[in-house]
Amino acid sequence: MTATGKISVTLLLASALSLGMMTTSSPASGQGQEEMNEAIQHLREAKSSLERANKHKGGHRENAMHLIDQAIAEVEAGKAYAKQHAKDKDEHHHDHDNDHDHDD
Repeated sequence: MTATGKISVTLLLASALSLGMMTTSSPASGQGQEEMNEAIQHLREAKSSLERANKHKGGHRENAMHLIDQAIAEVEAGKAYAKQHAKDKDEHHHDHDNDHDHDD
């Protein structure tokens, strides 16, 4: 892989991971999943391009594909984290609503 190719893959992975961090901290439940899904799609397209590329890259092409798999797993984990914490937040909010019902 050329230096430009390495930089492109690194930037793609960094973008996907930073997108994951931004959306998992989103205060509203369900927000950001569209961007997370889009990031996963871009990562899969990048992996597909690497799979079609000439195989004589000294192992770097295979390493890049492995890193993309890791990035996809991280984005999926970010989605799961956001979903779980949105549920926790909703449940916590409902618990407080019930507490207020008994304050009268």
